[in-house]
Amino acid sequence: MPETKTMLLNMGPQHPSTHGVLRLVLELDGEVVVKVTPHIGYLHTGMEKIMESKRYQQAITITDRFDYLAPMSNNLAFVLSVEKLLGIDVPERTKYIRVLLTELTRIKSHLVALGTMALEIGAQSVFLYCFREREKILDIYEMVSGARMMSSYFRVGGLMADLPDGFDKAVQQILSEFPSRIDEYEDLLTKNPLWIQRLKGIGVIKGEEAIDWGLSGPNLRASGVPWDLRKSNPCSGYEQFDFEIALGQDGDSYERYLVRIFEMRQSLRIVEQALKEMPGGPINIDNPKIVAPPKKVVRQSMEALIHHFLLYSQGFDVPPGEAYVPVEGPKGEVGFYVVSDGTNKPWRVKLRPPSFLNIQVLPTLIEGHMLADVVAIVGSIDFVLGEADR
Repeated sequence: MPETKTMLLNMGPQHPSTHGVLRLVLELDGEVVVKVTPHIGYLHTGMEKIMESKRYQQAITITDRFDYLAPMSNNLAFVLSVEKLLGIDVPERTKYIRVLLTELTRIKSHLVALGTMALEIGAQSVFLYCFREREKILDIYEMVSGARMMSSYFRVGGLMADLPDGFDKAVQQILSEFPSRIDEYEDLLTKNPLWIQRLKGIGVIKGEEAIDWGLSGPNLRASGVPWDLRKSNPCSGYEQFDFEIALGQDGDSYERYLVRIFEMRQSLRIVEQALKEMPGGPINIDNPKIVAPPKKVVRQSMEALIHHFLLYSQGFDVPPGEAYVPVEGPKGEVGFYVVSDGTNKPWRVKLRPPSFLNIQVLPTLIEGHMLADVVAIVGSIDFVLGEADR
């Protein structure tokens, strides 16, 4: 019997195609990958433990930094869990604003996923186009929160502030421009024979196995499983919106691409409905012990000033208990398991990170494929290491 020799190859943690500081140790037999060992933790910062040392409103700023490409999705998941513990329901206008901005966040995240995936396979123009569109959504972030990435715009009991002047016009411009932009991506990729050859039948995972691995979001739906938390467990008023679930069949890299394209179109559909049917009224609950009184009132009322001082110096106590409210993030199910001991800081915070679960399935998807297919599979899965390492 001839001796078979394999070679170990380190891909990362500085490789640009590992989407951050992921390290993959690849065992190669010629150009065929026979074993994959992911190594994570290079970006570990102990963010869950940091949240436990912060008051509830302060902890929101940490949620932005898990999946920094989808900060408002993280904001929403955390504040919903805390609001469940408090037993409060936010005003209808707040729900619509949260849905609208969360869907813009989904598009923004998918644009990065598509652009980087295309770049890694060799389609440089698509990367530039996707980031061109992403800038429009970052302008919206800056308009509502003052920050282009770490927004911390959603708050327990409501929002940081109401929508500013010019918001409707800016969103309407996105609604009018983006459909043709997505058409442009598809013209370049969807029927491109090179794109199809690089993705079709590559990194296949069937529905039952995807469930066993804990996949969710686009990666699960691409395998033919119709699971979308916006439909199955709607929160923040999603049950009031009309949209379709993106669903694939083959569970390969090409289907994962198609699902994200379809989802961007459906997110635009939700944004349009939210903008058109946006109700009036308050954006925060009427409870000065949880939400700070408006600045105008603080300047005129001693009682409001006291509430303002106490809220920002001591925060608010949350009744003892535990809560988990998952939301449909761009990369899959994201949720914060929050345990309260009755004080002004969470006793325990645990993130359900879709990126971590997406990374753990990489050996199943990659092994048996050629070395050249690795970057295509990694790009099709979509993950952020800040969320995986935490």
